Amino acid sequence: MSENTITVELRDRVGKGAARAARRAGVVPGVVYGDKKPPQPISVDRKQMDKLLQNPGLFNTLFELHAGDKKQQVLPRDVQLDVVTDIPLHVDFLRLSDKTEITINVPVSFVNEEESEALRQGAVLNVVRHQIEVRCLAGAIPASIEVDLTGTEIGDSIHISAVPLPDGVVPTITDRDFTVVTLAAPTIQAIEEEEEEEGEEGLEGVEGEEGEEGAGEAEEGGEEE
Repeated sequence: MSENTITVELRDRVGKGAARAARRAGVVPGVVYGDKKPPQPISVDRKQMDKLLQNPGLFNTLFELHAGDKKQQVLPRDVQLDVVTDIPLHVDFLRLSDKTEITINVPVSFVNEEESEALRQGAVLNVVRHQIEVRCLAGAIPASIEVDLTGTEIGDSIHISAVPLPDGVVPTITDRDFTVVTLAAPTIQAIEEEEEEEGEEGLEGVEGEEGEEGAGEAEEGGEEE
């Protein structure tokens, strides 16, 4: 985790006034809490905070937080943004140790898509869960949960029981074998088949009506003769 570092300054003043003053100074106020220690007010350089927010896996990535000569492991837990400008207003970090067990959402990723017969036939990958909530040690948070699509066919469903998880990582939902993804038939193909069926039904109706009219005309002609 050494490359994932955040440098912060410790804050003595707290409250709305102090937070506004920090923002005017070009920093984002925040707090570090947890691990049975008192909360510690901090401030993060605005440019550094903007860079962190570009990380799609921000909330499941462990960082080494540097405050002066002190270092500690933290996990970003919440970032408050301005509702109009999306400027970061406040950030919360959870203080952790390698033995801390946490509950966290981990993103789902898909591998071996080229080995899926369903996708080769144009199937739609219907992702039911983009993230899976798991429980694990802070030092063992996976970057993602990989779902292998090798050999999947149209109509298949992949449930959590078929997804291998790293040692020590367990889903928080244990009372059912929930669905992670399904592979549905191609939408365009289904529409084309429906249109073909409707066209055939229409032709059958037209042919039947013409036949009945022709029979009626023949009967009328017979009566006239």
